Amino acid sequence: MKFLILAVGNKMPEWITTGFNEYAKRMPREASISLIEVKPEPRTTGKTVPQIMEAEAQRIESALPKDVTRVVLDERGNHLDTKQIAQKMHDWLGGGRDVAFIIGGADGLHESVRASAQLLLALSALTLPHGMARVLLAEQLYRAHSLLHNHPYHRE
Repeated sequence: MKFLILAVGNKMPEWITTGFNEYAKRMPREASISLIEVKPEPRTTGKTVPQIMEAEAQRIESALPKDVTRVVLDERGNHLDTKQIAQKMHDWLGGGRDVAFIIGGADGLHESVRASAQLLLALSALTLPHGMARVLLAEQLYRAHSLLHNHPYHRE
């Protein structure tokens, strides 16, 4: 099974790439994390914000593999603690489908993407830079996997 992090945005600072890669490489093959970057719609085309969001939604749909469980990161989503994320991971691993975590662009996600989600997940009540959300999500997936396997990385 794979955990895919599909994120609108590219050309992230080196520290974002380094942080993400650190947690991705720690995951075992049976629960790997991959990043799919979706090119953001240029803000210089004269398009309105809804048009930009719709264009990005089309790119997201094109980049998503078929038959994945969709988890949309949204500030209004469910706030889960690490144990709850670990329980979700346990369920996902048992279900056999890959899981795609979708992070929107600067303007957020089009309603069609939000509506297609099986879960809306808030990483924090804080507003986070989208690049940092990638790193934080990868770390939490690693932590949840560690918790499920009694690895000492997660302490209570």
